[in-house]
Amino acid sequence: MSDIKLFRFGEVVSELKGEAVQVEKSLQKLFEGNLETLLGVRLLASEYSTGPAHGGRIDTLGLDEDGTPVIIEYKRSVNENVVNQGLFYLDWLLDHRKEFQWLAMEKLGHEAAKAVEWSAPRLLCIAGDFTRYDAHAVKQIARNIELLRYRRFGSDLLMIELVHAPKQAKPSNANQAVAAEGVVLPSVVSDGAALENKYKSSRIAYRLSQSSIALQDIFGAIKDYLMALGDDVQVKELSYYIAFKRIKNFACLEVYPQTKVVIAFLKVDPATVALEDGFTRDVTKVGHFGTGNLEVTMRSMEDFARAQPLFVRSYEAS
Repeated sequence: MSDIKLFRFGEVVSELKGEAVQVEKSLQKLFEGNLETLLGVRLLASEYSTGPAHGGRIDTLGLDEDGTPVIIEYKRSVNENVVNQGLFYLDWLLDHRKEFQWLAMEKLGHEAAKAVEWSAPRLLCIAGDFTRYDAHAVKQIARNIELLRYRRFGSDLLMIELVHAPKQAKPSNANQAVAAEGVVLPSVVSDGAALENKYKSSRIAYRLSQSSIALQDIFGAIKDYLMALGDDVQVKELSYYIAFKRIKNFACLEVYPQTKVVIAFLKVDPATVALEDGFTRDVTKVGHFGTGNLEVTMRSMEDFARAQPLFVRSYEAS
């Protein structure tokens, strides 16, 4: 059971009573109407049919800020086994990648369809509460399952609590190169070889292997620091960067051996930072991999130390 309490301070201190919406449809509409703000996920479909053979209906289907497919299932009651239900749909998704990419193309355009990241699709289970059996089960399953508990306080307050998430995003065994299924969308994915290479190799791992020992040390220190900011930090290695997230990304890390720099993109408003040439930069209108509008460039341990307060700000705001 959730032990989070919310109080209002005034002439007297009063507790705001939290409640979980029991009607699944109203909860689903609440999240789907604000999906990107709440979870960093772009909505692709609601009540998506998995076809007559499979006989299912996915509550919410989306694409997160890293381009990873996301299935969201809402738990109607404490006794409902929403985890098993979600795994059933996750297996369907991995067997229907072409269908998903076509959906992404229709809803978000060609670029979004080309950039779908299949290394570790996510399952988000949202409920008013979970049993201890739910929490135990997801720890035993080698899949990217996240448990999110919510509470409504009055008519205008919503709390979301991350109950469980894998520390390191787990790659799906069923999901290797997209080319393995022949997923090539005409006029959408024009270079099949480039797409195949994207999923067969990690550019950031290669760049790190080509970096000097000193640069590897800086990168490792930053990574360890970001992971240690909280027990709720999740790490996901993508092709061009490593993402650090709670419910949403708060930092994306890249390394460039030729210029001997580690670059982080943070969810910090650049307008609130005293920008320093060569150290921090506003990239709101500059194309880049990863998420966040504040770019931080680090060439030494001293730069890393200067960046730590910015890391904390981004983490706390995520």
